[in-house]
Amino acid sequence: MSWWLEKIEGVDQKAKQAAIQRQQQLTKPTGSLGNLESIAIQLAALQGTVHPQVNRPWITIFAGDHGVMQENISAYPQAVTRQMLQNFATGGACISVIARQYLASLRVIDCGTVGEEYHYEGVETHCIRAGTANFAIESAMTEIECQQAMDLGRNSVEHAVQAQADIFVAGEMGIGNTCSASALACLLLDEDADQLTGVGTGIDAEKLKHKKQVIDQAIALHKSHIQDDPLKIMAAVGGLEITAMTGAYIRCAQLGLPMIIDGFISSVAALCAVRLNPDARNWMLFGHQSAEYGHRRILTELNAQSILSLNLRLGEGSGAGVALGVIQLACRLHNDMATFAEAAVSGDQV
Repeated sequence: MSWWLEKIEGVDQKAKQAAIQRQQQLTKPTGSLGNLESIAIQLAALQGTVHPQVNRPWITIFAGDHGVMQENISAYPQAVTRQMLQNFATGGACISVIARQYLASLRVIDCGTVGEEYHYEGVETHCIRAGTANFAIESAMTEIECQQAMDLGRNSVEHAVQAQADIFVAGEMGIGNTCSASALACLLLDEDADQLTGVGTGIDAEKLKHKKQVIDQAIALHKSHIQDDPLKIMAAVGGLEITAMTGAYIRCAQLGLPMIIDGFISSVAALCAVRLNPDARNWMLFGHQSAEYGHRRILTELNAQSILSLNLRLGEGSGAGVALGVIQLACRLHNDMATFAEAAVSGDQV
């Protein structure tokens, strides 16, 4: 039943070497396109071809509410989660605009929000529970619920693969979820809240201090029984949407689908995925370095270099979505630039 532990294949080293050789033959000094070269080479290795392509991006937004909102840790009310789901589906959200720009498939999945039964066209409702419990006083969810959330992520990736997607982006929506992500990071890295907690939705200094206190309270409550087990940590302080992203990332790697990791919350989910199945790391590209405090620490832990640094901290998969354009351009340059031989240009250094 622990599908997330199943084997992940390695990358195609022959395709990687062929891509490196092609880069050396293009009409430019070797290495002169910097990270654009390394992006194309990484994708070549992941896709098993000297000519990588990103033509069918797939974006899934996972949503969930958080019981820790009872502690007054956000600048926005919990009702905003549901309201934003409708905004995603009707095309008004940032990630909706990005999806249109890159002709990406956009799916929105409600993993568990608070409120009456509803129907928004374009929103898939798979509510595991009506938001998590308040992790400052009890576990956010049971391990069974945690596994059910991971299954939602797995299923979304399987649908993407069936639709022949060639890259996957997971975004999130859930008022209070930076608090959950910070608590997860603290328990995964054995660090206190002061090192890994930021302003999230834009709270003031007094509320930030309170937010850190709430997280430290949760760490003290749960630390003795989590046993450094990522699944237990996610059940203790995680969010349904963060856990779904974790499942999605692992399934991407298992099915050979490259993924772009977004900001702080997404990177914490990526860290959970890597702790559960370390080989998942090879299939990850990192879209951007968020302005959210603590993201740099998570990137360091994952030995990751972000493609962009634009001071974004919106979430929704927006930073990963912006990076899509850079990734597509890296592939186009790699595939369409002439070689020295094709252009009749001397490639010999003097």
